[in-house]
Amino acid sequence: MTTDAVTTERRDGGVLVCHVDDGKANALSMDIIAGVTAAIDEAEADDEITSMVLHGREGKFSAGFDLTVMRSGDVAAMSELVASGGELVARIYGASIPVVAASTGHALAAGALLLLGCDVRIGADADCKIGLNEVAIGMVLPDWAFTIAGDRLSNRHLQRSVANARVTGAADAIDIGYLDEVVPVEALLDTAVARAAELAALDPKAYRGTVRKLRGDTLEQMTAQVAADRAAGAIPTA
Repeated sequence: MTTDAVTTERRDGGVLVCHVDDGKANALSMDIIAGVTAAIDEAEADDEITSMVLHGREGKFSAGFDLTVMRSGDVAAMSELVASGGELVARIYGASIPVVAASTGHALAAGALLLLGCDVRIGADADCKIGLNEVAIGMVLPDWAFTIAGDRLSNRHLQRSVANARVTGAADAIDIGYLDEVVPVEALLDTAVARAAELAALDPKAYRGTVRKLRGDTLEQMTAQVAADRAAGAIPTA
């Protein structure tokens, strides 16, 4: 599966790597959402693929939703982008195969939410910003984002991370719950692929069944919240 911004490659161990690189900030656009969704479709449909890596561009995992849409004043387009982003995060979180994030740098707003959707998050030891900064820029997180933040972030850090829009570097992001491991930049992709290959050794049926039990309530709630947002045709505002 290949688009201008999203490409895939197969690695040893049954790992599909999904590279996201728009040449800029890797803002989450409808095209990128469609490309990553298609990569998950590809991985889940192929019995030879047993895990996936979501890999950003150098220095930028994702800077959040596409600001050309979010600042356009087109409420319908803004609402559809945010709802589609919620569908993507839920799709990653509920995927039938493990998904590992190779976080190459900045992961803000929707970029941080993508991290929360992945099973294992490997971050580059780089000068970067990671966090949910919506309150700082005058926005309220959509309901589905509150749901997955509550599921994945440390309770000790939830208030500061969400209500106070705390943004941190890669090292602190581990304790908060955005990342699981930080490695040198040059080792990032190989490490993420290795972690994905380790997860590929899990029994696939047991993994799928466990995901349904462990995350099922959260995924059902997110799906209902995305549908409500889409039906309302509006986005939360300060």
